[in-house]
Amino acid sequence: MGKKGVPEWMNSSLWSSNPSPEPDDRVLRYSPKPASASPATTAGAGGVEGPIAAPVPEPPAKIKEEESPTSTVSEARDEESPPRLSSEDISRQSQLLMELSRKVINMRELRKLASQGIPDGAGVRPTVWKLLLGYLPGDRASWASELAKKRAQYKHFKEELLVNPSEITWRLGKAKCENDDVEDKGMLPRSEITHGEHPLSLGKTSIWNQYFQDTEIIEQIDRDVKRTHPDMHFFSGDSSFASSNQDAMRRILIIFAKLNPGIRYVQGMNEVLAPLIYVFRSDPDEENAASAEADTFFCFVELLSGFRDNFCQQLDNSVVGIRSTITKLSQLLKEHDEELWRHLEVTTKVNPQFYAFRWITLLLTQEFNFADSLHIWDTLLSDPEGPQETLLRICCAMLIRIRRRLLAGDFTSNLKLLQHYPPTNISHLLYVADKLRSRGVV
Repeated sequence: MGKKGVPEWMNSSLWSSNPSPEPDDRVLRYSPKPASASPATTAGAGGVEGPIAAPVPEPPAKIKEEESPTSTVSEARDEESPPRLSSEDISRQSQLLMELSRKVINMRELRKLASQGIPDGAGVRPTVWKLLLGYLPGDRASWASELAKKRAQYKHFKEELLVNPSEITWRLGKAKCENDDVEDKGMLPRSEITHGEHPLSLGKTSIWNQYFQDTEIIEQIDRDVKRTHPDMHFFSGDSSFASSNQDAMRRILIIFAKLNPGIRYVQGMNEVLAPLIYVFRSDPDEENAASAEADTFFCFVELLSGFRDNFCQQLDNSVVGIRSTITKLSQLLKEHDEELWRHLEVTTKVNPQFYAFRWITLLLTQEFNFADSLHIWDTLLSDPEGPQETLLRICCAMLIRIRRRLLAGDFTSNLKLLQHYPPTNISHLLYVADKLRSRGVV
């Protein structure tokens, strides 16, 4: 029997280990991480009981909580190399392909399979994500027409929203010349330039005034896009492929900002965008890969619709803002592990905003290597309850997974640990997160 009030699954030595030095350099998390064994001890915490509410991988017999990366950034995983699939991955991939071949997709079964992680290869993940995000309908017969409509709509957005005011003025001049049956010079006489079309106009309807206001945001987007995953050839480097991917990201974020004036662009959106464009641009179907920018835009909009309040500064202190979301995480931890909650927030006074703000707003894209982030997103997007509730459970599980180190630490060491989360077994992190579901706190 375990400790009083603690369910058996949390008494297992799987969930704790002796402290081991964490890597000081955060970029090492993008390097291969060989496992290092450490003596196990028994964890104590308030836990949960009841059946697992959603299918997740069962924990294998042996788990190491943390792994010590030993290679340098130059030895980072080449994201273009196909990974080796286990027999379980091959089986799940076959099941996913079978589901995707149906005339009408069984979304319940698809979510069940995808929640366990979508194996790389065969173009499975791009299609599954589009279905999970509602971009593709369940009826396969309507996929072609729906994609054609959305891609044409995005092309229209680019033509209308990415045009320099000079181009607009030129078009107006060309139209007037054609109407007046005059030689087509594409220029308006100075006397015919309206107030809204004048570059010095400060009017709210002035296309030039809006253009200058947009310039600051566009410059910020450009800086952030260039900083996105500098360790990955897909996003960074001198290749034309990387440049085209950066250009696509830039256009998506600019169009999003213009279509959503209440939010516009907030730093960090580029990190949320990155997994989507990577997955869709890597689709082995050439037509889909060529249209990845349009598909990414609409999926990005859909994904952010569930998290947009976290990016709206005016709502920070509201019941739907980021501070309220962080408070929910604190309550979730207190419900499942009051000892750890008390040590962090009362004894060592580690405010959850110091670490959870980034975890939540960037959907954990900065806490794990890229491949593991994709696995986490498979689970996030698969939950019918919505990604936010699942995200909070995963964040809570991240704390429980390293509880022994946190309980042994002070303010400084704990803050450093949480801001540089150690490598961990993602399958078991998701297993713990799913165990938290049955209490229904979130």
